[in-house]
Amino acid sequence: MISLHVMLFIFIILFAIIGAMRGWAKELLVMFSVILALFTMNVLESFVPFFKDTIKASLPGTVFWIRTAILSALVFFGYQTPKLQKLADSGRFVRNMLQDSLLGGFLGAVNGYLVFGTIWYYLNAAGYPFSFVLAPDPVTANGIAAINWINYLPPAWLMGTPAIYFAVVICFVFVLVVFI
Repeated sequence: MISLHVMLFIFIILFAIIGAMRGWAKELLVMFSVILALFTMNVLESFVPFFKDTIKASLPGTVFWIRTAILSALVFFGYQTPKLQKLADSGRFVRNMLQDSLLGGFLGAVNGYLVFGTIWYYLNAAGYPFSFVLAPDPVTANGIAAINWINYLPPAWLMGTPAIYFAVVICFVFVLVVFI
């Protein structure tokens, strides 16, 4: 059995390798898509009565799958966006230097933290409703480490009302300045 915080590090390394191969510009779009997913979740759960009522009335496992589906859909499109012909031909996504790969690896690692950390946070919020994933055991050293990590997962510090809005503004300004 493997602890969830070890899985987090495995996904960070895996996403860093993928990011180094893809380059910084493509990984930045994925990062923006994760932030957009968290913003969408915040807006839907705060301001859309139908969605808010559905979340309150649903089972924890269902809430987990709804949140994970929204996150997965936006991350999928974040990874697929550079395949659009107009964006691909712009020349902004070309990797031709070592620093592009290094920055891509760093941003890929951040994306691994954002994606897996967000899913883990939603799993924790749902109370680990699945039999194949166990909650961290507070008696073991790995369990204590995993429990401590929950406070540092992306939705714990990014889903607050002013933080997520500032993150979206920064992303939007960066897209306007760098990509357009």
